[in-house]
This record gives sequence, structure tokens and C-alpha cells, in this order.
Amino acid sequence: MRRAWLLAFVLLLAGCAAKAPAPDWQMNAHDSLKRYVASALAGAERAAAAEFVRARSELASTGQPALVARAELTRCAVLVASLVLEPCSGFEALRADASAAEGAYADYLAGRVLPDQVALLPPQHRPPAQGAAGAEAVRAIDDPLARLVAAGVLLRTGRASPEVLAIASDTASAQGWRRPLLAWLAVQAQRAEQAGDAAQAQRLRRRMALVAGEQ
Repeated sequence: MRRAWLLAFVLLLAGCAAKAPAPDWQMNAHDSLKRYVASALAGAERAAAAEFVRARSELASTGQPALVARAELTRCAVLVASLVLEPCSGFEALRADASAAEGAYADYLAGRVLPDQVALLPPQHRPPAQGAAGAEAVRAIDDPLARLVAAGVLLRTGRASPEVLAIASDTASAQGWRRPLLAWLAVQAQRAEQAGDAAQAQRLRRRMALVAGEQ
């Protein structure tokens, strides 16, 4: 019995030794990118910028542009979720070495995805990209960040209904994501003002003041 136990232990050690640990750059990049997303959504812009620089540097150390391109797409997706609808210039500089799927996702974020690119998108983004009913397509997305990204693309392309805005602000509120919540509440308040609903606009402005720490 003792000999069998020792043999099993030796085999276990051999199996552990055969499995090489992940390289440092991989773990460091993953952790920094995760912290970047959390900081960006919380509205801690300085911390987010520092974490993204670290993640990008670790990925660039491999000399693989495709890895850096994916990080840039992550950054652009977070910005779209927060309604910072600026060009994804970091990805565009690397597009030539990115995959077709990454190029399709970048075009989706920019609001210009083509019909033949839809199949290359992550599954949860295909219905809104195909023009499915906005609110239903957004609500069906399980991941909160992906849900906000889809809503941001709909807003960018002029297809965000009031219900889509409500879904987006409710999602950001439930997660405690200060930056996107402020952005989506601001859009809702602006639309309420344009519709002449002063009471609703004031209610939304009060929520924004609370989130921003002004109350």
C-alpha cells in the first residue's frame, strides 16, 4: 500500500513538472488588462490609462501585433460602452496584422460592419448587427459589458430606442459602473428635455449628481 501511494505521488509530481507555467508576460498582461477594464468602468481614468500601458507593453514584448490589436479592441469596446465614440486608432494602426474577425469587430464598434462580416462577430453581437429589434437583442445579451457595447453601437448608428437607453443605464447601475452610467443617464436626460419632459430630465440629472458625488 505504501509503495503504491509513493508511486502515485511520483506520477503526480511528474505530471505537474511536465506542465510548464504560463509565461510572465501572459499573466501580467491579463491582470493589467483586467484592472484596466475595472478602472475605466469605475471612472478612474488615470489608473485605467496606466494599466492599459502596462498591458500593451507586456503584449508588445512578444512581437505579435495580433495580441496588441486584441488589447486595443478591448479598450475601444470599453469606450463604446461608455459612449466615448472616438475612432479606434490604436487598432487601426495594427489592422494589417489582425485577423478578419478582429477587423469585423472593429468595424462593428465603429458602426460600419458589413453583412458578410456578421458571421465573424462574437455570437452575442450578431443579432444587433443584423438589425434585430434593438431592445430585445440587447436584453438577450448575458454579459453586462457586451450588453453595454451593443447598446453603444446602436446609439452610434442612430438605432437606440428609449428602451435601449433604459436597459443600458440599468445595466451600468446594477454593476456600479460609474463612467458608463453617467454617460447613459446624460443621453436619457437630453432626450427627456427634447421631448419636453422637464420632470423626468430633472430626475435623471439628480441621479447623475448622486453618481458624480455632487449630492
